[in-house]
Amino acid sequence: MTRPRRRADRAGGLLPIRLFLADVDGTLVTQDKVLTDRAVDAVRELGQAGIAFAVTSGRPPRGMSMLVEPLQITLPLAAFNGGILVGPDMTVIEQQVIPEVLVPQIMALLTAASLDVWLYRGAEWYVRDRKAPHVDREAWTVKFEPTVVERFDGLTDNVAKMVGVSDDHDAVSSASTMVRDRFGDHVSAAPSQPYYLDVTHPDANKGAVARVLAARLGIASGQIATIGDMPNDVLMFAHSGLSIAMGNADTQVQRAARRVTTSNEDEGFANAVERFVLPRRP
Repeated sequence: MTRPRRRADRAGGLLPIRLFLADVDGTLVTQDKVLTDRAVDAVRELGQAGIAFAVTSGRPPRGMSMLVEPLQITLPLAAFNGGILVGPDMTVIEQQVIPEVLVPQIMALLTAASLDVWLYRGAEWYVRDRKAPHVDREAWTVKFEPTVVERFDGLTDNVAKMVGVSDDHDAVSSASTMVRDRFGDHVSAAPSQPYYLDVTHPDANKGAVARVLAARLGIASGQIATIGDMPNDVLMFAHSGLSIAMGNADTQVQRAARRVTTSNEDEGFANAVERFVLPRRP
């Protein structure tokens, strides 16, 4: 899928890609959270072509650390959709937290919508029920256990991300709309998976990640390529010269991108590198 608008250089051609920014779950890794050999090879080829590589995810920082060595990542990793920016050694560079006064209100809204609530605060992940839906799966994905608490009292400051969890995907979508309608520009709210609603600081979104990395590298937004599969990836699509949706993304996300690759179960990331990104190497 293509879009008619293209950013151009002074000669009228497409700007060369100098940074490839990728989502992780549903994009860089398979449904079983496997980083394939072809994906690793594709990132190596990007480096050889002079294209920097970075990742952004709703995962906590510790949940992204396993990507650093195999992909030889040197740029900051944007965890919590950009809520925390950490170095490859997990040193915190900067973070954006949800205003403390809003945390109990958002929690009440999510609970009223029949969503379970998780809190991410610093390096810790807090849940109220270890056996609640998707806790096992998330612990396996991020490779660390949550801290179980009876109540979230005393944990409302320095919250980098809140997650509403439900297998009722319509409830997740509806809650996303309610959070945005009620709290407006004070938070960013978007599903990171059909069953997860991520709520972060308004500046903690993947569009902001693209802007921060562009400034850090001294490049134009038109020199960035982005790839993702969920609605929270669309914000970074808008800040890149080449946006790529995964084949497993829904129609709305695919329509927001300039290109569509194959699914994450069919080497969609590696195929995107080979078909769309490398042809626009510097």
